[in-house]
Amino acid sequence: MDKIVIASNNKHKIKEFKEMISNYEILSLNDIEFNGDIVEDGNSFEENALIKARTIHNYLKEKGLNYLVMADDSGLCCDALDGAPGIYSARYSEEHNDQANRDKLINDLKNKEKDAYFNCTIVLYYPDDTYKTFVGKTYGFIIEEERGKTDFGYDPIFYSKDLNKTFGEASEEEKNSVSHRGRALKEMLKEL
Repeated sequence: MDKIVIASNNKHKIKEFKEMISNYEILSLNDIEFNGDIVEDGNSFEENALIKARTIHNYLKEKGLNYLVMADDSGLCCDALDGAPGIYSARYSEEHNDQANRDKLINDLKNKEKDAYFNCTIVLYYPDDTYKTFVGKTYGFIIEEERGKTDFGYDPIFYSKDLNKTFGEASEEEKNSVSHRGRALKEMLKEL
């Protein structure tokens, strides 16, 4: 079975990818014993995904391994905030704290339009040093009260236009069927 290295140690993200990619063996950064830091200093989702993918590709090359590498960068974009939090979604409140990020976003959107979308950009990096990019988006709006049992990221306050409920209220299956990551992944799977 062919292998794809996911350029992440985020357990939630890896679980999502394993559920959606069945015909490849999925490896995490732990699995390939990569424990370095990757500085995501790009100015877009694509630049950050490419930085991650290329870093892991070069690491594998040094070890003589020819695996596909998949990296993604994703985030929430609000029209009224000129696309913020965008690439800074995970640290919008200047700390990696989901609750603090949600609180700051709700505060920043007071008396503003609440339209928002999640963007996911996946870079699939090939052993021959070429890559392809896939983008998925899902649209909705931000609500002020948290709903649902899932408190991952912005899920409890992102009301999905596809599902007519928040991602926090949705099952994993429902969310995966319309999520930005799911849509980008479907595009990537067509390529594979």
